[in-house]
Amino acid sequence: MLIRTILVVSYILSCLFLLAAPWRFFQLNKHYFNKHKGIYSKQVINDLIPEAYRLNQWFDDACLEPSNYPVFVKPEWGQNSKGVQRVDDLDQLKAVRRKFYVSAQKYPLLVQESAKGAIEFEVFMLASSKSKDDYACLSITQVLNSATNPLPINGIHNPNTSYLDISDQFSSDELHQLWLLLKPIGNFNICRFGIKSDSKAHLLLGHFSIIEINLLLPMPMVLLSSNRSLKTKIGLALMLTWKMALLTRAQSQIHHLKAGSHQSLSPSVNKQGE
Repeated sequence: MLIRTILVVSYILSCLFLLAAPWRFFQLNKHYFNKHKGIYSKQVINDLIPEAYRLNQWFDDACLEPSNYPVFVKPEWGQNSKGVQRVDDLDQLKAVRRKFYVSAQKYPLLVQESAKGAIEFEVFMLASSKSKDDYACLSITQVLNSATNPLPINGIHNPNTSYLDISDQFSSDELHQLWLLLKPIGNFNICRFGIKSDSKAHLLLGHFSIIEINLLLPMPMVLLSSNRSLKTKIGLALMLTWKMALLTRAQSQIHHLKAGSHQSLSPSVNKQGE
């Protein structure tokens, strides 16, 4: 709770200092917001992932049955593993369907095949305010689970889940290599990738599966890591929110320039029409 409070307060203060509008944070990934549904659709975002990294995922219509189990079912909208359930056989899937559709959920149910990688990583990326071809922050966290149950649903609401910051195990060249692998997926200003791979080496070679891409409020899990002191986490939070504020200001300036360009073109267009 303390770290989250510091993130919010520090970001607002940084924006005010830089004369940036804090509420524009929610516009950093606006191009991927589904206006028709009013959400960041997990299915639409999943379709952006190249086939080499993408897990098979589909809207459940109560007819298509998985060819292999376990699978994971989840609502089209949500974050931090909220609403995700593991299903080990057809009977469990039918039970989940009955409960889900009886409750008249607003968004449809998704079914996703399970990833095969032995290690789960959370990769947080923040774009640079100076160049869209570079990053301002990239952190890598290994997800651990103390339970013996295979293929657990990890997340901040799972008491068995913990996080280990392993960013310093990657050289600057290796971080850039990972950035080059993930950046083409989308022009995300801020995001967090959930990834399964067998090792660090496999991750850097592009041998991995992307479980999910979080675009709404992608908190860097390094701030919840068990191997970093509170002092270190606070310092990281302050550094991160300053860079987020710089990016927010830069994006606002781009928006104003585009708006001004359209306005300046309007008179000449009207004149030609006359």
